[in-house]
Amino acid sequence: MHVLVTGGAGYIGSHTCLCLLEEGFSVTVIDNFCNSSPEALRRVQALAGRSLTLIKGDVRDAATLDAAFAGPRIDAVIHFAGLKAVGESVAEPMLYYDNNVAGTFNLLQAMQRAKVSTVVFSSSATVYGDPAPEDLPLEETSPTGITHSPYATSKWMVERCLADLHTAQPQWRIARLRYFNPVGAHPSGRIGENPSGTPNNLMPFISQVACGTRPMLSIFGGDYPTHDGTGVRDYIHVMDLAEGHVATLKYLANRPNGDLLTLNLGTGQGCSVLDVVKAFEAASGQTVPYQIVARRPGDVPAYYADSTQAQELLHWKAKRTLHDMCADTWRWQAANPKGYASE
Repeated sequence: MHVLVTGGAGYIGSHTCLCLLEEGFSVTVIDNFCNSSPEALRRVQALAGRSLTLIKGDVRDAATLDAAFAGPRIDAVIHFAGLKAVGESVAEPMLYYDNNVAGTFNLLQAMQRAKVSTVVFSSSATVYGDPAPEDLPLEETSPTGITHSPYATSKWMVERCLADLHTAQPQWRIARLRYFNPVGAHPSGRIGENPSGTPNNLMPFISQVACGTRPMLSIFGGDYPTHDGTGVRDYIHVMDLAEGHVATLKYLANRPNGDLLTLNLGTGQGCSVLDVVKAFEAASGQTVPYQIVARRPGDVPAYYADSTQAQELLHWKAKRTLHDMCADTWRWQAANPKGYASE
């Protein structure tokens, strides 16, 4: 199977490309490198011992997409390309609707022109909004659409667009994968999360504090109704997540009459911020200084998935532990203190 991966040089995209190559898929990547590095794909190919095809371009450019589909026959698309910083989306909403919504619409039109009708969409658990404690763990049938950032709204809008497309053309094979909190890195330490500027997520911030790049971790809120007062989230190893995409593609390949699949990808277990800090210290042997500061507006006490459907349908389950997540993150950070710019 030949797979087009949009945003394939990004954090989740690069790990998924590696899994695809290792599983024998042919891979073509489209990436504009606005938040990623070509070095990630060079390392992916070195780790896999196989080559992929790279097209530098933007999914908002129809000519780039048509050129990609005009090459060797593409069987399926995994769509990662998009912007993902919640705070930035609040400040620049039109940028997010242009990239995430219009970009996806452009991609789907190009797929229609090329008669390619299998797509795996990189969605987000943020489509669930702010669930109440009694709503946990979150199931795929939990309410969606009451979102609190343009980023989350853009993901929900695309999900709705894909559902409407499938209703109109049921031969489409579509998967909407709702990620919880991806962390970790490939165990080789060669590829990992490479945030530009200040990290938006907990794990890269912790690792930068551990290696001395940043002085201290700020923990937003220590008085939540959780076991230690800090926020609880469902952290999933990026390699488990990548393997979930490969399992999804294989599932869709066996659905000749079309399908609309909506799945949570998480561990089903919540870990607090302090749980992660302590696990990271144990895995790295480093001290992570932190301070408890005021809560952030919009944060909820706890957020974790019910991933039973993914286990039953895909025969996939997140199997790596919090220790694995921390140890692999530290291996990547220690070897690449400046990310891909280290080399």
